Amino acid sequence: MALDAATLALVANELNSTLLDAKIDKIFEPTRDEVLMTLRTRTQTFKLLLSARSGSARVCLTKESFENPLTPPGFCMLLRKHLTGGRLTGLHMEPGDRIVFFDFLCTNEMGDLVTNTLAAELMGRYSNLVLIQSGKIIDALKRVDFEDSEIRQLLPGLPYTLPPKPNKPDFLATSAAAMVAAACEKDLPVASALGKAVGGVGPVVAREAVWRAFGGETPLLACDLDEAQKQALCAAIENLKDEHAAGGTPTAVRIPQPDGVNKPVEFSFFIPQQYGSAAILTQYPTYSELLEDYYATKDRAERLKQKSRELYKAVHNLYERAVRKQSARREELAQSEKADTLRLYGELLQAIQKGDRQATVQNYYTGEDVTIRLDPRLGPNENAQKYFRDYKKKQTAGQMLKKLLLEGEDEIEYLANVLYEVETAPGEQALNEVRAELKSQGYLKYYKQRERKQKPADFLRYRSSDGFEILIGRNNLQNDKLTLHTARGKDVWFHVQKAPGSHTVVMSRGEDVPDTTKQEAAELAVLHSSQNGGAKVPVDTTEVRNIWKANGARPGMVLYNDYTTVYITPRAGLEEQLREK
Repeated sequence: MALDAATLALVANELNSTLLDAKIDKIFEPTRDEVLMTLRTRTQTFKLLLSARSGSARVCLTKESFENPLTPPGFCMLLRKHLTGGRLTGLHMEPGDRIVFFDFLCTNEMGDLVTNTLAAELMGRYSNLVLIQSGKIIDALKRVDFEDSEIRQLLPGLPYTLPPKPNKPDFLATSAAAMVAAACEKDLPVASALGKAVGGVGPVVAREAVWRAFGGETPLLACDLDEAQKQALCAAIENLKDEHAAGGTPTAVRIPQPDGVNKPVEFSFFIPQQYGSAAILTQYPTYSELLEDYYATKDRAERLKQKSRELYKAVHNLYERAVRKQSARREELAQSEKADTLRLYGELLQAIQKGDRQATVQNYYTGEDVTIRLDPRLGPNENAQKYFRDYKKKQTAGQMLKKLLLEGEDEIEYLANVLYEVETAPGEQALNEVRAELKSQGYLKYYKQRERKQKPADFLRYRSSDGFEILIGRNNLQNDKLTLHTARGKDVWFHVQKAPGSHTVVMSRGEDVPDTTKQEAAELAVLHSSQNGGAKVPVDTTEVRNIWKANGARPGMVLYNDYTTVYITPRAGLEEQLREK
Protein backbone atom coordinates (compact mmCIF):
# COMPACT_ATOMS: atom_id res chain seq x y z
CA MET A 1 0.00 0.00 0.00
CA ALA A 2 1.08 3.60 -0.66
CA LEU A 3 0.98 6.15 2.15
CA ASP A 4 -2.34 8.02 1.78
CA ALA A 5 -2.98 11.65 2.73
CA ALA A 6 -5.05 10.79 5.84
CA THR A 7 -2.29 8.63 7.36
CA LEU A 8 0.39 11.08 6.22
CA ALA A 9 -1.42 13.86 8.14
CA LEU A 10 -1.00 11.88 11.35
CA VAL A 11 2.66 11.19 10.51
CA ALA A 12 3.20 14.93 9.97
CA ASN A 13 1.53 15.80 13.31
CA GLU A 14 3.76 13.28 15.06
CA LEU A 15 6.93 14.67 13.42
CA ASN A 16 5.88 18.23 14.19
CA SER A 17 5.48 17.52 17.91
CA THR A 18 8.80 15.67 18.04
CA LEU A 19 11.08 17.74 15.80
CA LEU A 20 9.85 21.30 16.08
CA ASP A 21 12.77 23.66 16.87
CA ALA A 22 15.33 20.90 16.21
CA LYS A 23 18.51 21.85 14.32
CA ILE A 24 19.93 20.01 11.31
CA ASP A 25 23.31 18.52 12.15
CA LYS A 26 24.08 16.24 9.19
CA ILE A 27 22.57 15.42 5.79
CA PHE A 28 23.20 12.29 3.73
CA GLU A 29 21.83 10.77 0.53
CA PRO A 30 22.21 6.97 0.96
CA THR A 31 20.59 6.25 -2.42
CA ARG A 32 19.38 8.33 -5.32
CA ASP A 33 15.80 8.34 -3.95
CA GLU A 34 16.44 8.98 -0.24
CA VAL A 35 17.68 11.77 1.99
CA LEU A 36 18.61 11.23 5.64
CA MET A 37 18.84 14.13 8.09
CA THR A 38 20.22 14.09 11.62
CA LEU A 39 18.40 16.65 13.79
CA ARG A 40 19.21 17.60 17.37
CA THR A 41 16.91 18.99 20.02
CA ARG A 42 18.19 20.13 23.41
CA THR A 43 17.90 16.62 24.80
CA GLN A 44 17.75 14.15 21.90
CA THR A 45 19.05 13.32 18.44
CA PHE A 46 16.75 12.01 15.69
CA LYS A 47 17.25 10.66 12.19
CA LEU A 48 14.63 11.81 9.69
CA LEU A 49 14.24 9.74 6.52
CA LEU A 50 12.67 11.35 3.44
CA SER A 51 12.11 8.74 0.75
CA ALA A 52 10.99 9.59 -2.79
CA ARG A 53 11.14 5.97 -3.96
CA SER A 54 8.00 5.16 -5.94
CA GLY A 55 7.15 1.96 -4.09
CA SER A 56 7.84 3.21 -0.57
CA ALA A 57 7.63 7.02 -0.56
CA ARG A 58 7.36 8.37 2.99
CA VAL A 59 8.75 10.65 5.71
CA CYS A 60 9.43 9.17 9.14
CA LEU A 61 11.93 8.92 11.94
CA THR A 62 14.26 5.96 11.64
CA LYS A 63 16.72 4.03 13.79
CA GLU A 64 18.20 2.12 10.87
CA SER A 65 21.89 2.43 9.97
CA PHE A 66 22.66 3.46 6.41
CA GLU A 67 25.77 3.00 4.29
CA ASN A 68 26.43 6.27 2.49
CA PRO A 69 28.28 6.69 -0.82
CA LEU A 70 31.94 7.70 -0.69
CA THR A 71 31.21 10.85 -2.74
CA PRO A 72 28.01 12.74 -1.79
CA PRO A 73 25.62 13.23 -4.76
CA GLY A 74 24.96 16.74 -6.07
CA PHE A 75 21.54 17.16 -4.44
CA CYS A 76 22.99 16.12 -1.09
CA MET A 77 25.71 18.78 -1.39
CA LEU A 78 23.06 21.36 -2.27
CA LEU A 79 20.99 20.49 0.82
CA ARG A 80 24.07 20.69 3.01
CA LYS A 81 24.84 24.14 1.64
CA HIS A 82 21.36 25.56 2.23
CA LEU A 83 20.05 23.61 5.23
CA THR A 84 22.91 22.53 7.53
CA GLY A 85 22.53 24.33 10.84
CA GLY A 86 18.97 25.33 10.02
CA ARG A 87 16.24 25.12 12.67
CA LEU A 88 12.87 23.50 11.94
CA THR A 89 10.31 26.25 12.52
CA GLY A 90 7.27 24.64 10.98
CA LEU A 91 5.89 21.51 9.39
CA HIS A 92 2.60 21.49 7.51
CA MET A 93 0.71 19.50 4.87
CA GLU A 94 -1.18 20.44 1.76
CA PRO A 95 -4.76 19.47 2.75
CA GLY A 96 -5.95 16.31 1.00
CA ASP A 97 -2.65 15.84 -0.82
CA ARG A 98 0.47 13.79 -0.07
CA ILE A 99 2.85 16.74 0.28
CA VAL A 100 4.64 17.70 3.49
CA PHE A 101 6.48 21.03 3.82
CA PHE A 102 9.42 21.38 6.22
CA ASP A 103 10.30 25.04 6.95
CA PHE A 104 13.87 25.65 8.16
CA LEU A 105 15.24 28.97 9.42
CA CYS A 106 18.76 29.12 7.97
CA THR A 107 21.64 31.53 7.50
CA ASN A 108 22.59 32.26 3.89
CA GLU A 109 26.04 33.06 2.48
CA MET A 110 25.61 36.76 3.34
CA GLY A 111 24.81 35.94 6.98
CA ASP A 112 21.12 36.82 6.63
CA LEU A 113 18.34 34.68 8.07
CA VAL A 114 16.19 33.05 5.39
CA THR A 115 13.48 30.41 5.40
CA ASN A 116 14.19 27.42 3.16
CA THR A 117 11.38 24.95 2.61
CA LEU A 118 11.87 21.31 1.71
CA ALA A 119 8.75 19.88 0.05
CA ALA A 120 8.38 16.10 0.27
CA GLU A 121 5.98 15.11 -2.52
CA LEU A 122 5.01 11.51 -1.81
CA MET A 123 2.91 10.67 -4.86
CA GLY A 124 3.86 7.21 -6.12
CA ARG A 125 6.06 7.29 -9.20
CA TYR A 126 5.90 11.10 -9.18
CA SER A 127 7.46 11.29 -5.69
CA ASN A 128 10.08 13.99 -5.31
CA LEU A 129 11.95 16.28 -2.90
CA VAL A 130 12.04 19.98 -3.80
CA LEU A 131 14.03 22.72 -2.07
CA ILE A 132 12.27 26.10 -2.18
CA GLN A 133 13.19 29.65 -1.14
CA SER A 134 10.82 32.63 -1.39
CA GLY A 135 8.45 30.65 -3.60
CA LYS A 136 11.14 29.71 -6.15
CA ILE A 137 12.75 26.32 -6.71
CA ILE A 138 16.42 26.06 -5.69
CA ASP A 139 16.55 22.49 -7.03
CA ALA A 140 14.75 19.14 -7.01
CA LEU A 141 15.94 15.62 -6.33
CA LYS A 142 14.37 14.60 -9.66
CA ARG A 143 14.27 17.46 -12.11
CA VAL A 144 11.21 17.63 -14.36
CA ASP A 145 11.67 19.55 -17.63
CA PHE A 146 9.27 20.43 -20.44
CA GLU A 147 9.84 17.07 -22.15
CA ASP A 148 8.87 15.21 -18.98
CA SER A 149 5.75 17.28 -18.31
CA GLU A 150 4.01 20.10 -20.13
CA ILE A 151 1.85 20.85 -17.07
CA ARG A 152 4.39 21.27 -14.26
CA GLN A 153 8.16 21.66 -14.38
CA LEU A 154 10.54 21.38 -11.44
CA LEU A 155 13.70 23.23 -12.45
CA PRO A 156 16.00 25.67 -10.60
CA GLY A 157 14.71 29.24 -10.74
CA LEU A 158 11.10 28.40 -11.65
CA PRO A 159 8.23 29.31 -9.30
CA TYR A 160 7.10 26.37 -7.19
CA THR A 161 3.54 25.32 -8.01
CA LEU A 162 1.42 22.57 -6.52
CA PRO A 163 0.63 19.52 -8.67
CA PRO A 164 -2.92 19.37 -10.08
CA LYS A 165 -5.41 17.72 -7.73
CA PRO A 166 -8.05 15.14 -8.69
CA ASN A 167 -11.57 16.52 -8.58
CA LYS A 168 -12.62 14.63 -5.45
CA PRO A 169 -13.69 15.87 -2.01
CA ASP A 170 -11.15 15.34 0.78
CA PHE A 171 -12.01 12.53 3.22
CA LEU A 172 -11.01 14.62 6.23
CA ALA A 173 -12.78 17.81 5.12
CA THR A 174 -16.05 16.37 3.78
CA SER A 175 -19.08 15.14 5.69
CA ALA A 176 -19.93 11.46 5.65
CA ALA A 177 -23.36 12.23 4.17
CA ALA A 178 -21.79 14.07 1.21
CA MET A 179 -19.41 11.18 0.56
CA VAL A 180 -22.19 8.60 0.61
CA ALA A 181 -24.39 10.76 -1.65
CA ALA A 182 -21.57 11.07 -4.20
CA ALA A 183 -20.84 7.33 -4.05
CA CYS A 184 -24.52 6.38 -4.52
CA GLU A 185 -24.56 8.12 -7.90
CA LYS A 186 -22.21 5.45 -9.26
CA ASP A 187 -23.20 2.08 -10.71
CA LEU A 188 -20.33 0.28 -8.95
CA PRO A 189 -19.80 -2.00 -5.93
CA VAL A 190 -20.05 0.09 -2.77
CA ALA A 191 -16.34 0.06 -1.85
CA SER A 192 -15.26 0.94 -5.42
CA ALA A 193 -17.86 3.71 -5.65
CA LEU A 194 -16.79 5.18 -2.34
CA GLY A 195 -13.13 5.06 -3.37
CA LYS A 196 -13.89 6.95 -6.60
CA ALA A 197 -16.09 9.50 -4.82
CA VAL A 198 -13.60 10.60 -2.15
CA GLY A 199 -9.91 11.56 -2.13
CA GLY A 200 -7.15 11.54 0.45
CA VAL A 201 -7.48 7.89 1.48
CA GLY A 202 -6.53 4.56 0.02
CA PRO A 203 -8.82 1.64 -0.93
CA VAL A 204 -8.31 0.07 2.51
CA VAL A 205 -10.36 2.88 4.11
CA ALA A 206 -13.25 2.47 1.68
CA ARG A 207 -13.27 -1.31 2.17
CA GLU A 208 -13.17 -0.89 5.94
CA ALA A 209 -16.13 1.49 5.92
CA VAL A 210 -18.18 -1.02 3.90
CA TRP A 211 -17.10 -3.92 6.15
CA ARG A 212 -18.10 -2.05 9.30
CA ALA A 213 -21.38 -0.86 7.80
CA PHE A 214 -22.58 -4.24 6.51
CA GLY A 215 -20.67 -6.72 8.68
CA GLY A 216 -18.54 -7.94 5.80
CA GLU A 217 -18.28 -7.67 2.03
CA THR A 218 -21.47 -6.97 0.10
CA PRO A 219 -22.46 -7.65 -3.50
CA LEU A 220 -24.68 -4.55 -3.50
CA LEU A 221 -24.13 -1.69 -5.94
CA ALA A 222 -23.86 1.78 -4.44
CA CYS A 223 -26.76 3.06 -6.53
CA ASP A 224 -29.05 0.34 -5.06
CA LEU A 225 -28.52 1.18 -1.37
CA ASP A 226 -31.67 1.97 0.58
CA GLU A 227 -31.90 4.70 3.20
CA ALA A 228 -31.04 2.43 6.15
CA GLN A 229 -27.97 1.11 4.35
CA LYS A 230 -26.85 4.64 3.52
CA GLN A 231 -27.19 5.61 7.17
CA ALA A 232 -25.11 2.58 8.23
CA LEU A 233 -22.39 3.54 5.74
CA CYS A 234 -22.44 7.15 7.01
CA ALA A 235 -22.04 5.92 10.59
CA ALA A 236 -19.07 3.71 9.62
CA ILE A 237 -17.36 6.61 7.85
CA GLU A 238 -17.96 8.93 10.83
CA ASN A 239 -16.48 6.27 13.09
CA LEU A 240 -13.30 6.15 10.99
CA LYS A 241 -13.08 9.95 10.94
CA ASP A 242 -13.43 10.05 14.72
CA GLU A 243 -10.58 7.53 15.07
CA HIS A 244 -8.44 9.71 12.83
CA ALA A 245 -9.25 12.85 14.81
CA ALA A 246 -8.20 11.07 18.02
CA GLY A 247 -4.81 10.19 16.51
CA GLY A 248 -5.69 6.69 15.32
CA THR A 249 -3.84 3.44 15.99
CA PRO A 250 -0.82 2.75 13.73
CA THR A 251 -1.46 -0.81 12.51
CA ALA A 252 0.17 -3.10 9.93
CA VAL A 253 -1.47 -6.16 8.37
CA ARG A 254 0.53 -9.28 7.48
CA ILE A 255 -0.71 -12.47 5.84
CA PRO A 256 1.06 -15.79 6.66
CA GLN A 257 2.55 -17.48 3.58
CA PRO A 258 3.13 -21.22 2.91
CA ASP A 259 6.90 -20.70 3.30
CA GLY A 260 6.39 -19.45 6.87
CA VAL A 261 6.95 -15.76 6.05
CA ASN A 262 4.39 -13.18 7.20
CA LYS A 263 3.97 -10.97 4.12
CA PRO A 264 3.14 -7.29 4.83
CA VAL A 265 0.10 -6.32 2.75
CA GLU A 266 -1.40 -3.19 4.32
CA PHE A 267 -1.14 -0.49 6.97
CA SER A 268 -3.37 2.34 8.13
CA PHE A 269 -4.41 4.59 11.01
CA PHE A 270 -7.07 2.17 12.33
CA ILE A 271 -7.26 -1.48 13.38
CA PRO A 272 -8.82 -3.14 10.31
CA GLN A 273 -11.63 -5.68 10.67
CA GLN A 274 -11.88 -6.56 6.97
CA TYR A 275 -9.15 -9.25 7.04
CA GLY A 276 -10.79 -11.38 9.72
CA SER A 277 -8.76 -14.09 11.44
CA ALA A 278 -6.59 -14.78 8.37
CA ALA A 279 -4.32 -11.79 9.07
CA ILE A 280 -1.78 -10.89 11.72
CA LEU A 281 -2.33 -7.33 13.00
CA THR A 282 0.59 -5.47 14.57
CA GLN A 283 0.05 -2.21 16.42
CA TYR A 284 2.88 0.31 16.90
CA PRO A 285 3.56 3.09 19.41
CA THR A 286 4.26 5.61 16.62
CA TYR A 287 3.63 6.01 12.90
CA SER A 288 7.37 6.25 12.25
CA GLU A 289 7.89 2.79 13.77
CA LEU A 290 5.01 1.47 11.67
CA LEU A 291 6.47 2.80 8.41
CA GLU A 292 10.02 1.78 9.22
CA ASP A 293 9.02 -1.79 10.06
CA TYR A 294 6.58 -2.15 7.16
CA TYR A 295 9.09 -1.04 4.51
CA ALA A 296 12.32 -2.27 6.17
CA THR A 297 12.96 -5.48 4.22
CA LYS A 298 11.82 -4.07 0.90
CA ASP A 299 13.92 -0.92 1.24
CA ARG A 300 17.11 -2.71 2.32
CA ALA A 301 16.87 -4.92 -0.76
CA GLU A 302 16.23 -1.93 -3.03
CA ARG A 303 19.13 0.11 -1.57
CA LEU A 304 21.51 -2.78 -2.10
CA LYS A 305 20.19 -3.34 -5.61
CA GLN A 306 20.96 0.28 -6.48
CA LYS A 307 24.44 0.09 -4.98
CA SER A 308 25.26 -3.22 -6.69
CA ARG A 309 23.68 -2.46 -10.09
CA GLU A 310 26.87 -1.14 -11.73
CA LEU A 311 29.03 -3.92 -10.28
CA TYR A 312 26.50 -6.58 -11.24
CA LYS A 313 26.40 -5.27 -14.82
CA ALA A 314 30.22 -5.32 -15.05
CA VAL A 315 30.47 -8.89 -13.71
CA HIS A 316 27.56 -10.07 -15.86
CA ASN A 317 29.28 -8.68 -18.98
CA LEU A 318 32.50 -10.46 -18.00
CA TYR A 319 30.56 -13.70 -17.51
CA GLU A 320 28.78 -13.39 -20.88
CA ARG A 321 32.06 -12.63 -22.63
CA ALA A 322 33.68 -15.69 -21.06
CA VAL A 323 30.77 -17.87 -22.21
CA ARG A 324 30.99 -16.51 -25.78
CA LYS A 325 34.75 -17.01 -25.83
CA GLN A 326 34.30 -20.59 -24.65
CA SER A 327 31.78 -21.28 -27.41
CA ALA A 328 34.16 -19.91 -30.06
CA ARG A 329 36.98 -22.07 -28.70
CA ARG A 330 34.84 -25.21 -28.89
CA GLU A 331 33.99 -24.42 -32.52
CA GLU A 332 37.65 -23.82 -33.35
CA LEU A 333 38.60 -27.07 -31.61
CA ALA A 334 36.07 -28.93 -33.73
CA GLN A 335 37.77 -27.50 -36.81
CA SER A 336 41.24 -28.42 -35.54
CA GLU A 337 40.16 -32.04 -35.14
CA LYS A 338 40.09 -32.22 -38.96
CA ALA A 339 43.86 -31.69 -39.02
CA ASP A 340 44.54 -35.33 -39.99
CA THR A 341 42.72 -34.72 -43.26
CA LEU A 342 45.19 -31.91 -44.09
CA ARG A 343 48.13 -34.22 -43.40
CA LEU A 344 46.57 -36.90 -45.65
CA TYR A 345 46.13 -34.38 -48.47
CA GLY A 346 49.81 -33.42 -48.18
CA GLU A 347 50.88 -37.06 -48.49
CA LEU A 348 48.64 -37.73 -51.51
CA LEU A 349 49.73 -34.68 -53.53
CA GLN A 350 52.64 -36.32 -55.37
CA ALA A 351 51.36 -36.78 -58.93
CA ILE A 352 49.78 -33.50 -59.92
CA GLN A 353 50.75 -30.80 -62.41
CA LYS A 354 51.31 -27.10 -61.66
CA GLY A 355 48.31 -25.02 -62.68
CA ASP A 356 45.65 -27.53 -61.68
CA ARG A 357 42.86 -26.19 -59.44
CA GLN A 358 42.01 -29.60 -58.03
CA ALA A 359 43.29 -33.13 -58.20
CA THR A 360 41.61 -36.50 -57.80
CA VAL A 361 43.97 -39.04 -56.34
CA GLN A 362 43.65 -42.41 -54.73
CA ASN A 363 43.75 -42.60 -50.94
CA TYR A 364 46.18 -45.50 -50.54
CA TYR A 365 44.95 -46.05 -46.97
CA THR A 366 41.38 -46.83 -48.04
CA GLY A 367 41.60 -47.31 -51.82
CA GLU A 368 38.98 -44.59 -52.41
CA ASP A 369 39.39 -41.58 -54.71
CA VAL A 370 39.82 -38.20 -52.99
CA THR A 371 39.34 -34.79 -54.66
CA ILE A 372 41.69 -32.14 -53.24
CA ARG A 373 41.50 -28.37 -53.83
CA LEU A 374 44.79 -26.89 -55.05
CA ASP A 375 46.47 -23.51 -55.43
CA PRO A 376 47.19 -23.36 -59.20
CA ARG A 377 50.16 -21.05 -58.61
CA LEU A 378 51.99 -23.78 -56.70
CA GLY A 379 53.58 -27.01 -57.84
CA PRO A 380 52.83 -30.46 -56.38
CA ASN A 381 55.45 -30.23 -53.63
CA GLU A 382 54.49 -26.66 -52.64
CA ASN A 383 50.79 -27.63 -52.40
CA ALA A 384 51.73 -30.66 -50.30
CA GLN A 385 53.91 -28.52 -48.02
CA LYS A 386 51.06 -26.01 -47.64
CA TYR A 387 48.75 -28.76 -46.39
CA PHE A 388 51.48 -30.03 -44.04
CA ARG A 389 51.91 -26.50 -42.60
CA ASP A 390 48.14 -26.13 -42.12
CA TYR A 391 48.10 -29.55 -40.46
CA LYS A 392 50.79 -28.52 -37.96
CA LYS A 393 48.99 -25.24 -37.20
CA LYS A 394 45.70 -27.03 -36.54
CA GLN A 395 47.44 -29.67 -34.45
CA THR A 396 49.17 -27.02 -32.29
CA ALA A 397 45.95 -24.99 -32.05
CA GLY A 398 44.04 -28.08 -30.93
CA GLN A 399 46.49 -28.67 -28.08
CA MET A 400 46.28 -25.02 -26.99
CA LEU A 401 42.50 -24.93 -27.27
CA LYS A 402 42.09 -27.93 -24.97
CA LYS A 403 44.12 -26.06 -22.35
CA LEU A 404 42.19 -22.83 -22.94
CA LEU A 405 38.86 -24.64 -22.69
CA LEU A 406 39.80 -25.95 -19.24
CA GLU A 407 40.84 -22.45 -18.18
CA GLY A 408 37.62 -21.06 -19.64
CA GLU A 409 35.49 -23.46 -17.62
CA ASP A 410 37.31 -22.36 -14.46
CA GLU A 411 36.76 -18.69 -15.37
CA ILE A 412 33.04 -19.20 -16.03
CA GLU A 413 32.64 -21.04 -12.72
CA TYR A 414 34.53 -18.27 -10.90
CA LEU A 415 32.50 -15.43 -12.46
CA ALA A 416 29.27 -17.29 -11.70
CA ASN A 417 30.37 -17.36 -8.05
CA VAL A 418 31.14 -13.63 -8.14
CA LEU A 419 27.71 -12.91 -9.65
CA TYR A 420 26.14 -14.84 -6.78
CA GLU A 421 28.21 -12.81 -4.28
CA VAL A 422 27.06 -9.51 -5.80
CA GLU A 423 23.41 -10.59 -5.79
CA THR A 424 23.53 -11.69 -2.13
CA ALA A 425 25.89 -9.06 -0.68
CA PRO A 426 24.44 -7.78 2.62
CA GLY A 427 25.85 -4.25 2.30
CA GLU A 428 28.29 -1.78 0.77
CA GLN A 429 31.29 -3.23 2.62
CA ALA A 430 30.62 -6.67 1.11
CA LEU A 431 30.39 -5.11 -2.36
CA ASN A 432 33.69 -3.30 -1.81
CA GLU A 433 35.33 -6.61 -0.89
CA VAL A 434 34.05 -8.11 -4.16
CA ARG A 435 35.36 -5.09 -6.10
CA ALA A 436 38.78 -5.45 -4.45
CA GLU A 437 38.84 -9.16 -5.28
CA LEU A 438 37.98 -8.47 -8.94
CA LYS A 439 40.70 -5.84 -9.13
CA SER A 440 43.25 -8.28 -7.69
CA GLN A 441 42.26 -10.76 -10.41
CA GLY A 442 42.70 -8.14 -13.15
CA TYR A 443 39.01 -7.69 -14.00
CA LEU A 444 38.44 -4.16 -12.64
CA LYS A 445 41.40 -2.00 -13.63
CA TYR A 446 40.12 1.38 -12.48
CA TYR A 447 38.53 0.56 -9.12
CA LYS A 448 39.95 2.66 -6.28
CA GLN A 449 39.62 1.33 -2.76
CA ARG A 450 38.63 3.56 0.15
CA GLU A 451 41.59 5.37 1.61
CA ARG A 452 40.34 4.50 5.11
CA LYS A 453 40.73 0.77 5.46
CA GLN A 454 37.75 -1.04 6.90
CA LYS A 455 38.01 -4.01 9.20
CA PRO A 456 37.26 -7.16 7.16
CA ALA A 457 33.90 -8.72 7.92
CA ASP A 458 33.89 -11.87 10.03
CA PHE A 459 32.59 -15.23 8.89
CA LEU A 460 28.89 -15.93 9.34
CA ARG A 461 28.65 -17.88 12.59
CA TYR A 462 26.08 -20.48 13.64
CA ARG A 463 25.81 -22.99 16.48
CA SER A 464 24.42 -26.46 15.75
CA SER A 465 21.88 -28.23 17.96
CA ASP A 466 24.77 -30.37 19.25
CA GLY A 467 26.85 -27.31 20.17
CA PHE A 468 29.32 -27.36 17.24
CA GLU A 469 30.31 -24.06 15.64
CA ILE A 470 29.44 -23.73 11.95
CA LEU A 471 31.30 -21.07 9.92
CA ILE A 472 30.30 -19.78 6.48
CA GLY A 473 32.37 -17.58 4.14
CA ARG A 474 30.76 -14.35 2.89
CA ASN A 475 32.73 -14.18 -0.38
CA ASN A 476 35.46 -15.99 -2.36
CA LEU A 477 38.34 -14.54 -0.35
CA GLN A 478 36.66 -15.54 2.91
CA ASN A 479 35.94 -19.00 1.47
CA ASP A 480 39.67 -19.47 0.85
CA LYS A 481 40.56 -18.18 4.30
CA LEU A 482 37.98 -20.41 5.98
CA THR A 483 38.75 -23.65 4.12
CA LEU A 484 42.52 -23.36 3.67
CA HIS A 485 43.65 -21.51 6.81
CA THR A 486 41.01 -21.45 9.57
CA ALA A 487 39.69 -25.01 9.26
CA ARG A 488 41.78 -28.07 10.16
CA GLY A 489 42.00 -31.74 9.13
CA LYS A 490 38.90 -33.31 10.73
CA ASP A 491 36.67 -30.25 10.34
CA VAL A 492 33.82 -31.10 7.93
CA TRP A 493 33.34 -29.06 4.75
CA PHE A 494 30.11 -28.59 2.74
CA HIS A 495 29.32 -26.99 -0.63
CA VAL A 496 26.43 -27.27 -3.08
CA GLN A 497 27.39 -29.39 -6.05
CA LYS A 498 28.31 -27.61 -9.30
CA ALA A 499 26.66 -24.31 -8.36
CA PRO A 500 27.76 -20.97 -6.82
CA GLY A 501 27.67 -20.90 -3.04
CA SER A 502 29.57 -20.28 0.17
CA HIS A 503 32.00 -22.70 1.81
CA THR A 504 30.46 -24.08 5.00
CA VAL A 505 32.61 -25.72 7.68
CA VAL A 506 31.72 -27.49 10.92
CA MET A 507 34.52 -26.89 13.43
CA SER A 508 34.89 -30.39 14.83
CA ARG A 509 37.26 -29.61 17.76
CA GLY A 510 38.90 -32.93 16.81
CA GLU A 511 35.75 -34.86 17.67
CA ASP A 512 33.42 -36.93 15.51
CA VAL A 513 30.66 -34.65 14.16
CA PRO A 514 27.12 -36.00 14.82
CA ASP A 515 24.75 -36.59 11.92
CA THR A 516 22.35 -33.92 13.24
CA THR A 517 25.05 -31.25 12.96
CA LYS A 518 26.03 -32.47 9.48
CA GLN A 519 22.41 -32.23 8.37
CA GLU A 520 22.11 -28.67 9.71
CA ALA A 521 25.39 -27.61 8.10
CA ALA A 522 24.30 -29.05 4.74
CA GLU A 523 21.03 -27.11 4.98
CA LEU A 524 22.95 -23.90 5.73
CA ALA A 525 25.18 -24.58 2.70
CA VAL A 526 22.05 -24.68 0.51
CA LEU A 527 20.61 -21.53 2.12
CA HIS A 528 23.87 -19.69 1.35
CA SER A 529 24.00 -20.69 -2.30
CA SER A 530 22.34 -19.97 -5.62
CA GLN A 531 20.16 -23.05 -4.98
CA ASN A 532 18.41 -21.42 -2.00
CA GLY A 533 14.71 -22.22 -2.30
CA GLY A 534 15.31 -25.53 -4.09
CA ALA A 535 14.41 -29.03 -2.92
CA LYS A 536 16.67 -32.10 -2.82
CA VAL A 537 19.72 -29.99 -3.66
CA PRO A 538 22.95 -32.04 -4.02
CA VAL A 539 25.58 -31.00 -1.46
CA ASP A 540 29.13 -32.38 -1.45
CA THR A 541 30.74 -32.96 1.95
CA THR A 542 34.20 -34.09 2.98
CA GLU A 543 36.80 -33.52 5.67
CA VAL A 544 38.95 -30.43 5.19
CA ARG A 545 42.11 -32.55 4.88
CA ASN A 546 40.76 -33.83 1.52
CA ILE A 547 40.67 -30.31 0.02
CA TRP A 548 43.48 -28.51 -1.81
CA LYS A 549 43.94 -25.59 -4.14
CA ALA A 550 45.57 -25.89 -7.56
CA ASN A 551 48.45 -23.54 -8.44
CA GLY A 552 47.09 -20.32 -9.93
CA ALA A 553 43.46 -21.14 -9.08
CA ARG A 554 41.16 -18.18 -8.57
CA PRO A 555 39.80 -17.23 -5.12
CA GLY A 556 37.22 -19.67 -3.76
CA MET A 557 38.07 -22.38 -6.29
CA VAL A 558 39.24 -25.62 -4.62
CA LEU A 559 39.58 -29.30 -5.48
CA TYR A 560 38.60 -32.24 -3.27
CA ASN A 561 38.31 -36.03 -3.19
CA ASP A 562 36.86 -38.75 -0.94
CA TYR A 563 33.60 -36.88 -0.69
CA THR A 564 29.97 -37.84 -0.15
CA THR A 565 26.94 -36.24 -1.84
CA VAL A 566 23.75 -35.72 0.16
CA TYR A 567 20.44 -34.34 -1.11
CA ILE A 568 19.03 -31.54 1.03
CA THR A 569 15.76 -29.63 1.39
CA PRO A 570 16.32 -26.82 3.95
CA ARG A 571 13.79 -26.32 6.75
CA ALA A 572 12.07 -22.95 7.19
CA GLY A 573 13.43 -20.93 10.12
CA LEU A 574 16.56 -23.05 10.59
CA GLU A 575 18.98 -20.19 9.92
CA GLU A 576 17.48 -17.93 12.59
CA GLN A 577 17.34 -20.85 15.02
CA LEU A 578 21.07 -21.60 14.66
CA ARG A 579 22.41 -18.05 14.26
CA GLU A 580 24.81 -17.08 17.05
CA LYS A 581 23.46 -14.13 19.03
